[in-house]
Amino acid sequence: MAKNLKIKDLPLDERPYEKLEKYGAETLSNAELLAIIIRCGNKNETSVALAQRILMQDEEGKGPSFINNMSLEQLRSLDGIGRVKAIQIKALMEFSKRIASPLCSSDKIHIKCSGDVSRLFMEEMRYLKKEVFKSVLVNTKNQLIKQINVSMGSLDTSIVHPREVFSEAIKASASAVLFVHNHPSGDPEPSPEDIATTKRLIEAGNILGIRVLDHIIIGDGVYISLKERGLI
Repeated sequence: MAKNLKIKDLPLDERPYEKLEKYGAETLSNAELLAIIIRCGNKNETSVALAQRILMQDEEGKGPSFINNMSLEQLRSLDGIGRVKAIQIKALMEFSKRIASPLCSSDKIHIKCSGDVSRLFMEEMRYLKKEVFKSVLVNTKNQLIKQINVSMGSLDTSIVHPREVFSEAIKASASAVLFVHNHPSGDPEPSPEDIATTKRLIEAGNILGIRVLDHIIIGDGVYISLKERGLI
């Protein structure tokens, strides 16, 4: 690309802003959409060229979602990406995850199976760098009451105590709970600690009269239900 070429030097139909206005956002490429977010390029390349170079960092072929795994420091290490552009990109990725989550809906959410739980939390949890353990509270109709972050860290190092898990369930008069946590490795295969922790929580729930319906482990686009595995 010619040096010092600017977006305004491109034909009108090749400029991301004008193209979106005329043809709609769905007609733009990933690079063009990202270029609108980062707004400007640098002295050597347009914002579209810069966006294309960012997307070329996808060595595993995951598509734009790979940016979720990039830290601010990693983004800023790319030539042409400073503090503001890195923050803009990370904010976009987080906003996209939240929009994709059914938890953003104002409708009552019914949880009927492990797949429902996966759809609720997959996009939020599949890219997390640390394990996060959630308690999902439901009423007698299996409608979602609320979801709570109980702990952060591997289950063998972070104590998931029944007191923290069930205190909110008691306050909310929950009929039952489900547990969800992620494996940052991307492999949802349950560890011995996962199984032991779940069984301990089931015992506590039985004493309190609060059923434990399932424990879902989230990987990278895949999940495992301990109930479906016959482990609880």
